[in-house]
Amino acid sequence: MKITKIKTWLCDAYRTNFAFVKIETDEGICGYGESSIGQFEQAIAGMFKDLEWKLVGRDPRDIDIILHDLNRDSFWRGGPVLSSALSGIDMALWDIKGKILGEPIWQLLGGRSRDRVSCYANAWFVGAKTATEFAVKAKSAVKQGWSALKWDPFGSCYRDIRTADLDKALACVAAVREAVGTEIDLMVECHGRFNLESAIRIAKGLEEFDIVWMEEPLFPELQYQMPVLRKKVKVPLATGERLYNKYQAMDFIKQGYADFIQPDASKVGIVDMRAIASMAEASGIGFCPHNPMGPLTNAVTLHIAASTPNFYLLETMINDVPWRTELSDEKIFVEAGQMIVPDKPGIGIVLNEEGIERYPYKPHALRHYRGDLTAIRPEGAKEWFTRNSTTNG
Repeated sequence: MKITKIKTWLCDAYRTNFAFVKIETDEGICGYGESSIGQFEQAIAGMFKDLEWKLVGRDPRDIDIILHDLNRDSFWRGGPVLSSALSGIDMALWDIKGKILGEPIWQLLGGRSRDRVSCYANAWFVGAKTATEFAVKAKSAVKQGWSALKWDPFGSCYRDIRTADLDKALACVAAVREAVGTEIDLMVECHGRFNLESAIRIAKGLEEFDIVWMEEPLFPELQYQMPVLRKKVKVPLATGERLYNKYQAMDFIKQGYADFIQPDASKVGIVDMRAIASMAEASGIGFCPHNPMGPLTNAVTLHIAASTPNFYLLETMINDVPWRTELSDEKIFVEAGQMIVPDKPGIGIVLNEEGIERYPYKPHALRHYRGDLTAIRPEGAKEWFTRNSTTNG
């Protein structure tokens, strides 16, 4: 079996664009992957063009050595563009292998540790601006069966946080905690906004709310200060969604950056996700994948969570653009805040190429510092999964 061609798509998803890749073979079996990066998607498309000639003629079953060679021969290794492109290729190769063998990816990764995956909800807050509005939406999410909620209460804050802004953010957390009670897990997202001094102030203010973690408190450029922050605060810390590979993760773990590590399958790929999970297990760090992107990344992360004994929690966007259901034959079941692990061969999802092409690339600006971070969905946004089933057909 040989790789014959690569095809790519950029698909508008309102707040970002999904980046998809298809690897075709001379035996008619194809594999799909996702390299959604959040920004600079045109660069991802260009990277696939640069890598295609290196892939054509290779045996798609030789996953590890293909990824090794592509990374080694890139000279400028790492970075979000190359790593995201390699992650999509990684997924597509595993998808092909699973289809050849007639097995889901989790079976190829060592078998199933669990048949359902515990999730925490993101995007439950769409449109909320005030503490009261966040509280109302939080209560609604809990009624829908979600037992863990994450959100960013910091508006347009950047670098330093003024006392008035800190008080407003803490009032939002207090309102949500009061609305949902003490049995619901809460995670507070910072989106890499703050310097060390501000992060310390915020963390101390959050102590009374018994949150599971404070996420990405420091600028990406200040990650070296995470061990300092961790020693100065009592709130557990989480970060790692901007890791590109296992080498960065090793430094993360050795330096003691956080209590939870959050690699993203569309930036790291299946091979390195598993390596990071093993390093985290050996170091006693919680493994909680970042997962805000499209259907293939979600499904791949489910396979990883299913086959990883030390997996803890999976991020889940509980709503999405109304056209997500047009992009693939994705059929994921959710019951009581848990996703049922799929059991179809490979990733278990086939892209609808015509559907994707109906929603071409659109540029989208980052919302984090504009004050409209909760405006992440268009009118008509809805749940993309199916509820209340113990089987996935």
